[in-house]
Parts: sequence; structure tokens; C-alpha cells
Amino acid sequence: KLVESGGGSVQAGGSLRLSCTKSGYTGGDHCMGWFRQAPGKEREGVATIDADGDIEYADSVQGRFTISADNSKNTLWLQMNSLKPEDTAMYYCGADPWTRLRGRAFLLGGPGEFAPWGQGTQVTVSS
Repeated sequence: KLVESGGGSVQAGGSLRLSCTKSGYTGGDHCMGWFRQAPGKEREGVATIDADGDIEYADSVQGRFTISADNSKNTLWLQMNSLKPEDTAMYYCGADPWTRLRGRAFLLGGPGEFAPWGQGTQVTVSS
């Protein structure tokens, strides 16, 4: 089970910190990440940490967002700075202990169809 928190409404240029708590299975050797979906758009990868610890960011958030996790990946964070209106979306935490995807492939492909997702947390950035 994954539970996100930390979303909210901010003005452009502001910051938010999202948290995701994982329960029900342990072990850090799995891929986790943040994904978002804006109205009318497909879900996209924002920032991910794969099973080897490699971190990937979407080009649109590179340099503004920072993903981090505790050693066991029981908690995942996303620090979002310099927020823009185009960052407005529902943000989801995803995890996949079975995927063989690594690095950018996991960022782009995301968790598999049987992997758990959180309920999402809304981020709204006004101009």
C-alpha cells in the first residue's frame, strides 16, 4: 500500500514537498517514483529511483525537483521548487518490486499493471 501526502495549492515560484509511505512489503530492491497526470493528459513520469538506486528526472522538472528516499524505500519524497502552472496535476507514488526496467526506461514506462499505486495528491500551481 502506498499513501501520498503533501499536495496543495501554491503560486508560481513556490515549493511543495510530497511524501509517500509504503507499507505491506519491505525491501529496497525495487523501483519507486513519482508520476503525475494532468486533466486530459496521459500519466507521465516525474522522478524515479530504480532498484539500483539510479535517479531519473523528466526534462521538464530537471533542476527544480528532487527525489529522495530512506534506505529501505519505505518513505519517498519529492521536493518541488520553482513550481510552474504546468506542474499542476494529480501526483501519484508508484512502486514496482517486479519490474526489470531500470533508469530512464522505468521513468518512461512506469510500474507494471499489477504494481500498487497510491491514491494521489493534488498539486495546483497558480500564475
